[in-house]
Amino acid sequence: MELIIYLLIGAAAGFLGSKLFSGASNGLLVNLLIGIVGGIIGGWLIGGFIEGLVPVPYVGQIITATLGSVLLLWLISLLKKK
Repeated sequence: MELIIYLLIGAAAGFLGSKLFSGASNGLLVNLLIGIVGGIIGGWLIGGFIEGLVPVPYVGQIITATLGSVLLLWLISLLKKK
């Protein structure tokens, strides 16, 4: 059950990150991968700081993963420009 929840959080974070950064959706699988990697990046950089501030379950994880997704998309865009 936890795996399904983490996949849903990753998909939501990837979708939100792609909307915030580029304004376009990249497809379900790409959003899922971006969200999962973004969650890892966000968790590594931010830790549980945001999750501790938000009392609603899983919302802090979505925010953290979304911020990580935006950062990942920004880094990818920098690499594509070179």
